[in-house]
Amino acid sequence: MTNKPLMAKATAVWLVDNTTLSFKQIADFCGMHELEVQGIADGDVAAGVKGQDPVAGNQLDPKEIEKGEKDPLYKLRLKFNAAAVGEDKRRGPRYTPLSKRQDRPNAILWLVKFHPELADAQIARLVGTTKPTIASIRERTHWNIANMTAIDPVALGLCRQSELDSEVQKAAKKRAAEGVMSDDERRKLVSTEQSLGMDTEPRLPGAIAELEGFTLGTTPEPEKAEDKDADPKDFSDADSFFNLPHGDEEDEDDEDSGPIR
Repeated sequence: MTNKPLMAKATAVWLVDNTTLSFKQIADFCGMHELEVQGIADGDVAAGVKGQDPVAGNQLDPKEIEKGEKDPLYKLRLKFNAAAVGEDKRRGPRYTPLSKRQDRPNAILWLVKFHPELADAQIARLVGTTKPTIASIRERTHWNIANMTAIDPVALGLCRQSELDSEVQKAAKKRAAEGVMSDDERRKLVSTEQSLGMDTEPRLPGAIAELEGFTLGTTPEPEKAEDKDADPKDFSDADSFFNLPHGDEEDEDDEDSGPIR
């Protein structure tokens, strides 16, 4: 038996418009996330969806609404439906409406960018896509990668916020079981206690971070004092930078040139 009403989003729209129940109460009753219900109230989610009265549909008792309006911590109870007994959720690939299938690559790009810890199977369950498509977007070899924009799949209506949070929590537990990653791996899911207890790795200042590719090497051996004294160079004169000849060579050039007749 399902623990949420039929047409949950339409039911949430009706409860937001016609009751003073809190977002938390409506979210728990409809099996949605509290932020989704807040988005419905703000007009950002379920725009154009007509509300479905759960009382008229024999899914909610009016007394439950009265109790919930008096006590914000009260959880609404779904009416017992004998016809739904023994009806399990059919397991299979997630169906995506034709109007939203063109948005799936953008949702995959968002998940890969902001939740790289999610496995391909988890992304496939959330968005309803295939692993080759996910791999091509991860490796940025997708044919339309240049025109893609990362968009939250919850905002696109491809999955619920509760489903996304559940998958992220599963990935976090898996990472915790495998151990804490190094600082070089981005987007870590590590608790505050673990991150504070980790040894900090030495890092170069940002100003010279781009010079990491150059070998610093060892300092060259100092030249012998004899060599320095043997060939002193005076750079006080600007002509010395051009290695102009000195001494007799200049006199020879002047004699060869002679007066011009």
